Formats: sequence, C-alpha cells, structure tokens
Amino acid sequence: IANLFAAFKGNENKKLMETEGLKDRMGSVGNQFALTTILGFLMSIPLVLWREGSKLGQFVEMFKTNPVISTNLIASGLWFYGYNELATMTLKKTGAVTQSVANTAKRVIVIVGVAIVLGESLDPMKLLGCAIGIGGVFVYSIIDQLLAKKNA
Repeated sequence: IANLFAAFKGNENKKLMETEGLKDRMGSVGNQFALTTILGFLMSIPLVLWREGSKLGQFVEMFKTNPVISTNLIASGLWFYGYNELATMTLKKTGAVTQSVANTAKRVIVIVGVAIVLGESLDPMKLLGCAIGIGGVFVYSIIDQLLAKKNA
C-alpha cells in the first residue's frame, strides 16, 4: 500500500511540476515538496487521532522523558524529509517510471546491505519475501511499457 501511494504521489508531483507557471508561483521543487508534505501531514491528522488518539498523552510523555526516543524521532524525521525531497528533485529530472526502477535497486541494496552489516543470514523465506516485494515494485514500474508493447 505504501508503494502504491508513493507511486501515486510521484506521478501527481510530476504532473504538478509540468503545470505552466508553477515555478514562478512556488519558486522551486523544494518548495513544492514542502507544500505536499505539509498537506499530507494535515490530511493524516484525523486518521492518526482516530486510530492512535488515546495513546497521544503516553507518547508525549515518553518523548519528553526519554532522550533516545526524542533524538531518534527527530533524526529519522529529518532524514526521511531529506530523502523524499531528493526523490522529488530526482523526479523532476527523470520520470515516475525511472524513479520506481531506481527505488527497486535501492531496496535491493538496502536489504542486502543491512543483512551484511548486521551479520544476518538471508534464509530462503527472507529471500522469497524480498523477491516478492521487490518484484512487485519492479513490475509496477514497467507495466506501462509491457502493455504498450503488447498493444503495438
């Protein structure tokens, strides 16, 4: 589901980048990414409060009293924001399909890299799970090209 929405977001961002006069109004791709992030955050608030609202006080207390949680939350948020802003800038230079293919390669590198660094073995079940996940993203990224060849 996350990959589906990420692809949708990338496709919509690409359309937005190609809108006439947008650069004059927004200034840069970075500003566009900031606006879409803020809008996404605001739209997710009702769902978060509905699903996790009862635990909000407990979370705030842990955030204030546990420096590991607060530091990791802030650091991961900054890294995630930076990564996604870079992905949006890459999208401007390439296209949604190219970015999906690059994400497929990234997933392979991250999964194998983490397994090597942590010294984990990649048993057959882990390999199968990785292959299914990566294969699904890859097929999604090339489906338009496959259908275009079939219809031609």
